[in-house]
Amino acid sequence: MKRSSRITIHPEALQHNLKRAKQVAPNSKTLAVIKADAYGHGSVATAGILHQIADGFAVSCLPEAIELREAKISKPITVLQGHQSVDDLRIAARHNLRLTVHDDRQLSLLDQYSHNTSDNTNNGFDLNIKIDTGMHRLGFQPERTAELYQKLSHHPLVNADSLMLMTHLSCADELDKENTKQQLDCFTDATKNISPPTAIAKSIANSAGILGWEDSHAEWIRPGIMLYGSSPFANNHRDEHSLKAAMTLQAPIIAVHDLKQGDSIGYGASWQCPHDMSVAVIACGYADGYPRHARTGTPVWINGDEAQLLGRVSMDMIVIDIDKREKGTIQVGDLAELWGENLSVDIVAQHAETIAYELLCNAGIACEKSAYF
Repeated sequence: MKRSSRITIHPEALQHNLKRAKQVAPNSKTLAVIKADAYGHGSVATAGILHQIADGFAVSCLPEAIELREAKISKPITVLQGHQSVDDLRIAARHNLRLTVHDDRQLSLLDQYSHNTSDNTNNGFDLNIKIDTGMHRLGFQPERTAELYQKLSHHPLVNADSLMLMTHLSCADELDKENTKQQLDCFTDATKNISPPTAIAKSIANSAGILGWEDSHAEWIRPGIMLYGSSPFANNHRDEHSLKAAMTLQAPIIAVHDLKQGDSIGYGASWQCPHDMSVAVIACGYADGYPRHARTGTPVWINGDEAQLLGRVSMDMIVIDIDKREKGTIQVGDLAELWGENLSVDIVAQHAETIAYELLCNAGIACEKSAYF
């Protein structure tokens, strides 16, 4: 184990959350997003847990996809950033990976690959054409959609029957904004001149789209953060969407102290005891993925109830208020839950003025994962 803090992954929660996505969008296939080491949960293990439920998986880049194939994950795998070189195309062909094309350079690389007859693949590449409907990050201009579809559907090394049109929603987590409706209208306009439009697979919805925008469901949905038991919306939590925590972050109590009125806690002496009180020190800090900017009052779950963070988060430790607990009920060695089954990561993220994505990914990098159960 790397440090005292540890995370535990709950397979039954991952499966429940994917089934929940399928329940909300029953007519769509599911592309489970397990990029960034499955948001800190372990991509290979998560793919294994979801293998019988997901219709396919999505990752960010080629190395993430290769790791899954080398672990014998056989379901379709989509690489969202696509290929960046001719060598990438060779690797994608070898590992049977679906690629996303989002700029002209990638089209040129595909042409270069096709001209090298020794590289030709019998079955052709499965491709997504990404359309920029308003995110302005990756994607072709919408007015080029029909042209690109025509070009790629006749490309000698593209499996025309597998072509998919996709886009990404920029503001689906803000239900009161018009951006998502505008993006959906843009996507509809961009794809309506492709014949027959109803026969072409499309993918639009991320987690927020799945839960908040039924018109975005299309043929394929791409659940991400909701798989891990977090709400994609800033103003509500997982329970409102019947999601379960897939990760629990725990760390031990390493000290219990009685402090005097006026004593300050932590760096900067930013918090002073308003009266004589008891505190406990937990062996978890920002080196373990706990958010440095979590404010005083951020909840921590310990022995069946909430306690509150006091003062600044340190690299390796935080201090919590246990003054209302009966003496002796919190002791050195007791495990505190920083987030998980009893305490939503969404709540902790709100207190730290960040998002659950960041907390889960950071903890996944910093902490040893205990047994999956």
